[in-house]
Amino acid sequence: MRVMLAEDSALLREGLVRLLQEEGHDVLAAVGDAGALLEAVAGERPEAVVVDVRMPPTHTDEGLRAALEIRRRWPEVKVLVLSQYVEKKYATELMGGSIDGVGYLLKDRVAEVGDFLDALDRVGTGGTAFDPEVVRQLLARTSHADPLARLTAREREVLELMAQGLTNASIAQSLHVSQSAVEKHVNALFDKLALSHITGYSRRVLAVLRYLGS
Repeated sequence: MRVMLAEDSALLREGLVRLLQEEGHDVLAAVGDAGALLEAVAGERPEAVVVDVRMPPTHTDEGLRAALEIRRRWPEVKVLVLSQYVEKKYATELMGGSIDGVGYLLKDRVAEVGDFLDALDRVGTGGTAFDPEVVRQLLARTSHADPLARLTAREREVLELMAQGLTNASIAQSLHVSQSAVEKHVNALFDKLALSHITGYSRRVLAVLRYLGS
């Protein structure tokens, strides 16, 4: 995959470059600020970008704003955002449009090399990849308490895993149940959340995350 990186920590940036190159990815650019990332994407369109949320000069939301701009101007470019903390505002804003080819990971996840590479591959192929902690906090903070209160404990587990971007087969494997059982839970939770009309894997994830993040 043709990838670009934006990370202000030179040590982490170089480590990611080396890791991605070792995995066979073509790193087109590795920059330290959001402006340089936008210039690089405009000059040579990558398949995916990995971008930190907080970068110079203010270290607030420069990376997120760059990610949103990339999604607006070049929707074919996949985006994997890295953040030091769970920031609901940033996560929900990123999820505000189509989340095909979008991911949001905590930086701690980068240390788990397999998880990070799996997330990038999933995003690069048009899927989603949301950190489990991000999903848990979105679930905990949602203002839609009543509909969520109707879910069983198992349905909440399925919802969390589904929101991370896992397929029904992967959810079944994670929970050690059959795929047909997962499908029943999915149908039940969408009925309870009034989302049963949503079809398609990425569209149902988008609907759930919009509902939880609004």
